[in-house]
Amino acid sequence: MTRRDFAFVASGLAAPSPPRSILVHEHVLVDFIGADQIKPGRYDPDEVFRAAKPKLDAIRKFGCVRLLEATPNFLGRDARLMKRLSDATGVDIWINTGIYGAAQHKFVPAFARTETAEQLARRWIEEVRRGVDGVKPRFIKTGVSGAPLDEVDRKLIAAAALTSRETGLTIASHTDAGAAALEEVEIVVAHKVSPAKFVWVHAHSEKDHALHEKFVRTGAWLEFDGLGPKSADWHLECFRWMSQNGFLSQALISHDAGWYRPGEPGGGNYRDYTYLYTDFLARLDPAWIPALLWDNPVRAYGK
Repeated sequence: MTRRDFAFVASGLAAPSPPRSILVHEHVLVDFIGADQIKPGRYDPDEVFRAAKPKLDAIRKFGCVRLLEATPNFLGRDARLMKRLSDATGVDIWINTGIYGAAQHKFVPAFARTETAEQLARRWIEEVRRGVDGVKPRFIKTGVSGAPLDEVDRKLIAAAALTSRETGLTIASHTDAGAAALEEVEIVVAHKVSPAKFVWVHAHSEKDHALHEKFVRTGAWLEFDGLGPKSADWHLECFRWMSQNGFLSQALISHDAGWYRPGEPGGGNYRDYTYLYTDFLARLDPAWIPALLWDNPVRAYGK
């Protein structure tokens, strides 16, 4: 309970509810074994549930009502487990469709190396229409290995654009450098998809604000995730820069935390999702908070 809450209790009034918020890039479970080895049975869903539920309960108390689970297929996506956790915690957990091309294509299955962008898009559109184990994907997750984009990465972004054009879903792409992000937006626009349907995931990895500016002027989104104690100063600098230059309405924030890892004792170091609420919000201009926590996520990904 905060000092403000104690004041309300002492006065006989109920403490105000925390404002609603959305975390746009987090993970519950990620399996790094690779697309050629991933298979059912590599972890106990009950064990993951027990590890994840307290983390999700914690953010629900801070007002988080939705979490975008950014683990794609062939990296550990588990729609049934996400539905179970969502029902148990009251946090609306969104899953995704798509394939992740970063890490030198370790998580790209064999069929995706030979199929065309159109064939891959048909697979992803079908997932959106039919659902995955009864859960409808609500965004497209992909990623690239660097710039210039190679043939596989270009194909994955094209497939994501085709899927977005058909379904209206937003593309979230793991991208470490501004040059690659700009290439991706070009592909998206070439497929007649608005850049407002593209999110540069890990924009904080790029240290050159000139590239941030060139990218944001396309109309796409910059996501400064990876938030934590070690990155807080740089994240604050990024949001100040976005605000000072009139771009805050295209900024997103998240932790990129969680990460239960199959094969590691107890799932490894499962990081919680609370730093934004417990520490970082106090460092932000209060005028930015409604946009970063609610308005921008809703405009970027929908309701």
